[in-house]
Amino acid sequence: MKALVWHGKEDIRCDTVSDPEIEDARDAIIKVTSCAICGSDLHLFHNYIPAMKPGDIIGHEMMGEVVDVGPSAKGALKKGDRIVVPFTIFCGECDQCKRGNFSVCERSNRNKEMADKVFGHTTAGLFGYTHLTGGYPGGQAEYLRVPLADKTHIKVPDSLTDEQVLFLGDIFPTGWQAAVHCEIEPTDTVAIWGCGPVGQMAIRSAVLLGAMQVVAIDRIPERLSMAEAGGAITINFDTESVVERLNDLTSGKGPDKCIDAVGLESHVSMGQPDTLLDRAKQMTMLESDRPHVLREMIYVCRPGGIISIAGVYGGLVDKIPMGPAMNKSLTFRMGQTHVNRWTDDLVRRIDEGQIDPSFVITHTAKLEDGPEMYKVFRNKQDGCIKVVLKP
Repeated sequence: MKALVWHGKEDIRCDTVSDPEIEDARDAIIKVTSCAICGSDLHLFHNYIPAMKPGDIIGHEMMGEVVDVGPSAKGALKKGDRIVVPFTIFCGECDQCKRGNFSVCERSNRNKEMADKVFGHTTAGLFGYTHLTGGYPGGQAEYLRVPLADKTHIKVPDSLTDEQVLFLGDIFPTGWQAAVHCEIEPTDTVAIWGCGPVGQMAIRSAVLLGAMQVVAIDRIPERLSMAEAGGAITINFDTESVVERLNDLTSGKGPDKCIDAVGLESHVSMGQPDTLLDRAKQMTMLESDRPHVLREMIYVCRPGGIISIAGVYGGLVDKIPMGPAMNKSLTFRMGQTHVNRWTDDLVRRIDEGQIDPSFVITHTAKLEDGPEMYKVFRNKQDGCIKVVLKP
């Protein structure tokens, strides 16, 4: 089959690889009908996430048709079923899964010992990502093996298109969880840093959850326009002071809730000197991530507020103002998304017409065009915000 394969920094290729096979009784195989390039895939593209290996098949946002089912998964799935595959692999049986904490499943990471050493305790296995999370082949491919498939799936109605439901596997529930973590009240101002795909979903989730005011922060005109169309007030940090504008919009109080939809690759610019220092530290291996957004959120957030982190961080950050965070009584909520905790509700909202996640798609291409589309996505060429690939 054809698949997008990681060969090193900024080296993604469309290779011919072996077709997946049933390896465990709870497995299923799907023929992928749609997949997408996610912002966190760029962290792999730039080699900021440790424990990748040349030859790894990437991609964690995919859906398709079930073509083979292991004997222990047959009660939950059958050939011909149309499913979205969440990026988190989970057993549904361990203590964390019973609590709905699917992204920290205690059994699905087949490299548990490695994760225990690096993280302190293992997290769930993830598709198409680092070997710290199991090194499972990803879904930017013609076929995918789904481990623990009797649990690791989302059935979707035939009345909804691939484009409407594909993002149930990652960016829609990720934006939703980020907003839910904010415990939004009707009087809240919610500020969201980053208007990429997750940020766009967080904007619309905050609106759906009843925020009085949603403010979106970015620098790319197409992203800011999309955010405004979703109901947000926008701030272009290239031309405006984020701190001053947020204080103006909140009568000097600061936003009640702040969402980081950027993560470890904050934009580097002369107007933000700390980002220059972060980049220098990255180059000298003194820091792995660029946490400008975290610093800014802590500084501007209203005392007693909530900071919700949806953007991916990979390792170590420096110069985090913990003193202000502690003295302002800020609450931090973060984590990889517990996808299936939210998807029943989100499928209903799509089906009822409350939201159509396909709004975020700007580019659709063939799988074999994937390597070039990584560059288009990374460089934000041609107004690119979200890429869907068709195997």
